[in-house]
Amino acid sequence: MSSISSAPFSPEEIAAEGLKPEEYEDIVHRLGRHPNKAELGMFGVMWSEHCCYKNSRPLLKQFPTEGDRILVGPGENAGVVDLGDGLRLAFKIESHNHPSAVEPFQGAATGVGGILRDIFTMGARPIAVLNSLRFGSLEDARTRRLFSGVVEGISHYGNCVGVPTVGGEVYFDPAYSDNPLVNVMALGLMETPEIVKSGAAGIGNPVLYVGSTTGRDGMGGASFASAELSEQSMDDRPAVQVGDPFLEKSLIEACLEAFKTGAVVAAQDMGAAGITCSTSEMAAKGGVGIELDLDLIPVRESGMVPYEYLLSESQERMLFVAHKGREQELIDIFHRWGLQAVVAGTVIAEPIVRILFQGGVAAEIPATALADNTPIYHRELLAQPPEYARQAWEWTANSLPACTLEGIDIQGNHKTWSDILLQLLDTPTIASKRWVYRQYDHQVQNNTVMLPGGADAAVVRLRPLEVGIPNPKSAVAATVDCNSRYVYLDPYEGAKAVVAEAARNLSCVGAEPLAVTDNLNFGSPEKPIGYWQLASACQGIAEACRIMETPVTGGNVSLYNETLDATGTPQPIYPTPVIGMVGLIPDMTRVCRQGWQAEGDLIYLLGLPLTDSTPHVCLGGSEYLASIHGVVAGKPPVVDFDLERRVQAATREGIRQGWVRSAHDCAEGGIAVALAESCIASQLGAQINLRLTNIERRWDEVLYGESASRILVSVKPEHQARWESYLKEQWGEQTQHWQNLGFVKSQNAGLKLLIDDNQPIIDVTMIEMSERFSNALERRLNV
Repeated sequence: MSSISSAPFSPEEIAAEGLKPEEYEDIVHRLGRHPNKAELGMFGVMWSEHCCYKNSRPLLKQFPTEGDRILVGPGENAGVVDLGDGLRLAFKIESHNHPSAVEPFQGAATGVGGILRDIFTMGARPIAVLNSLRFGSLEDARTRRLFSGVVEGISHYGNCVGVPTVGGEVYFDPAYSDNPLVNVMALGLMETPEIVKSGAAGIGNPVLYVGSTTGRDGMGGASFASAELSEQSMDDRPAVQVGDPFLEKSLIEACLEAFKTGAVVAAQDMGAAGITCSTSEMAAKGGVGIELDLDLIPVRESGMVPYEYLLSESQERMLFVAHKGREQELIDIFHRWGLQAVVAGTVIAEPIVRILFQGGVAAEIPATALADNTPIYHRELLAQPPEYARQAWEWTANSLPACTLEGIDIQGNHKTWSDILLQLLDTPTIASKRWVYRQYDHQVQNNTVMLPGGADAAVVRLRPLEVGIPNPKSAVAATVDCNSRYVYLDPYEGAKAVVAEAARNLSCVGAEPLAVTDNLNFGSPEKPIGYWQLASACQGIAEACRIMETPVTGGNVSLYNETLDATGTPQPIYPTPVIGMVGLIPDMTRVCRQGWQAEGDLIYLLGLPLTDSTPHVCLGGSEYLASIHGVVAGKPPVVDFDLERRVQAATREGIRQGWVRSAHDCAEGGIAVALAESCIASQLGAQINLRLTNIERRWDEVLYGESASRILVSVKPEHQARWESYLKEQWGEQTQHWQNLGFVKSQNAGLKLLIDDNQPIIDVTMIEMSERFSNALERRLNV
């Protein structure tokens, strides 16, 4: 007789916990008996993709994770890198996608709270937050509600807790209409002499529950995060946690104070799967067991049963292992901060998680069965790319209407290249995100060097935490990046481009790229296409991180990002592997913004020349192709990593020598949009001479084709000779990998692109560009 047929649960009840029939059989085999309701729930959350990475773990193993600056890699609450001079940076990215789709305000707010706990659990003080967001079309009322709610939730939590939101990205595409993505990255500076780890140790040591009380909010959140969204998902509001940023602020201070006493052996945030996750992971990592008594847990609701205690994801809670005899010292600290703190359990020798309730044993499971020795699925990769990709790759620019110097006819309407530029500046993905970041307190703590919207990466001052630490000028730069359309069209090449762009954005502010945290947002890995996208993207990330020497310190996997349509067919999002990357700036007085600095400065293009007609520069997957022609097809640009590294190194050297005064990556929208963005950011115009009278390429490819390995920089005229001499030393006299494009003009002069000395192909005013770019979101939101 099978275990399922004799189970005390129906197949529907087992499936409701997110478990497959064969997984239930495995549970019975491991326990030697049927689980009870509480144990079934514990396995359900811990064997979810969100917690155990059962489909992605084999793929993640190929990521490079070691480097000279890596102090803590994957496996802990956050990665930690050595910044030198006694400074250590903790950083991590997490997702809160499904909760935000159901309850956007609380879903996004608690996403911020959760990632902050990952940081200060290591003994680091949070210093900055970034976010990477994806939504459907703003023409849709539901999307506008989700967008507004998510932004409000992020601003509410971050502003109240006192951590600046310093940067991020926001994309809009119908692929995310009912499944928005909310990824949040946090950074923190280590305050404790030793990095706080999560492995329990010391038989007989007390286990402390600290922070907020436990309620029924967030029930089964980990399982909820590992299933497709449907109309019934609105009934899962209890799976969405409710946060209290003011309590979290107290928790930050209490935890850091507690860690400095040396009385804490190990610490773990109660994030996904709550008490279940924290007890099992701490026990498994330490090779010991934990016994916990639910009767001692502070609660805010009456009549709770073990299943509810164990699966609750109530926020602002932590689990500590303390040195025996010093527990009261810790309890007093938390009480002084107005927080709960009780001894609720003990470290035991037997490697199990034993849960007590009302004088009996409510659950007893081997710790490794929940945290380490979980199901792993090695899925078969498609022998060749799926049909949708092969069809997309057949597309060529020849299928577009013919274009001339005067413009292009689209559905019978003639558009000049100036018209196209203004239309692209008005698209929500490219347009200013001022409406978003004005709601964030991005200057709290007074360490923000670059304000949002003014540079290609965020820059935060590394103010010394103790007197005597040298180099007070050092700063950390951070960015989050992903062009998901590229990854959809070619997951391998697209993922490599994501890593390259993240490093490029750091280099544009003068930072040396150090390390990566990733958030892999994909559809179902159980489907051949979904697994092909995930596996190919992981391969691309691994290869690019090795080449760029940016090891992966950890991250998050968010799968099953699919929405069931009216016919019950899952519609997946675009594969979206968001890369969070940090970099070091040795002297924050030598940093660059994307806007021009002064009239008369010379403008250079580093990297692929405008005449390039290789796969490195193309319209495939471009914003121009999608927004102007309504086509998502072609192959995305291919990264030339040798050129990429040289372009970035030249940019960083130019900034540190004081030659380069502004730097901006050429990304969505190509060279024309990048030039316009630099003009808008500074309110200074530019005159560009393309010198392309005789070319065989299409004009839209020249102006709006996208590529990697391109950076726009501006240089003071007095530095021209030294700058060009340096470039010649790097690339030789005959190279085409740098060129003087023109010069910065006066305030409000606009942008003029000439194809020779006197023939304009684009001529737009500053007012036209600024109005389209700055007010695009407000117009669509009617605010």
